[in-house]
Amino acid sequence: MSDPIDFPIEPLASQGSLTDRVTSALAHLIRQGEYPPKSRLPTETDMGTRFGVSRTVIREAVSRLKSEGLVESRQGVGVFVRDSSLDAPFRIDPQVVDSLRAVLQVAELRRGLESEMAALAAERRSDAKVTDIRAALKAIEEEEAHGGGVDADMAFHRAIARATDNPHYLALWDFISQFLRRAMTVTRANEARDPTFTAQVHAEHQAIVDAIDSGDPEAARAAARRHMEMAADRLRAAGPEFWGTDAAKVARQIGAAAAPAPDKVRARSRRSSAA
Repeated sequence: MSDPIDFPIEPLASQGSLTDRVTSALAHLIRQGEYPPKSRLPTETDMGTRFGVSRTVIREAVSRLKSEGLVESRQGVGVFVRDSSLDAPFRIDPQVVDSLRAVLQVAELRRGLESEMAALAAERRSDAKVTDIRAALKAIEEEEAHGGGVDADMAFHRAIARATDNPHYLALWDFISQFLRRAMTVTRANEARDPTFTAQVHAEHQAIVDAIDSGDPEAARAAARRHMEMAADRLRAAGPEFWGTDAAKVARQIGAAAAPAPDKVRARSRRSSAA
């Protein structure tokens, strides 16, 4: 059994919740080799004292590190740094939407995923699936009327993932949605500033649904791809002034706060795979 190593203090970043910041600091220490593989982390009490946070925050941060494959618990012994390996799960840094370039990278990632989901949904269409997707589309407008839209937008794209009849697409969507929510929150905050943008989004969503309803995979793929490309164009059109506005800052904070804990997302993904 390895003894706990000396605990260096990593300055906490100024953005995000306390859990986000402690998670980031601990991950940085591990990746920089301050905690070598197989070494035991200090106790929750020790880390909490040195970071100046509660044991609950430390516990949540360690839970996130476990979900990222960086550490593992050993019953009655403690938490240990895992050996570097190729089985570390895919993740997106929760802080990725702090710049235009970062959000555009997320939109680029979604472009491939959304295009293929829409194509498969069209190929495997059924009246019941189309009804669910149209209901999700209608819910976006209803939510927008009350100043929202992100939750309904997420549900709309999830309905398309479910319509693929491939549980892996649904599980993948559920996993990455915890990260995409934050980027989508920023995207919609920008689009809400201009009625023209809002109209464009509605038309793009409608085109995706109509292509799926018509059973045309190529049209659905093209419509979904265009939606993501247009989302990127709208962000570019916002200009640097948007990124310094209170709206953008609030959007990032809301997105971070709304993101579910990784363990909950993993559990939901397992349920989705079985659906």
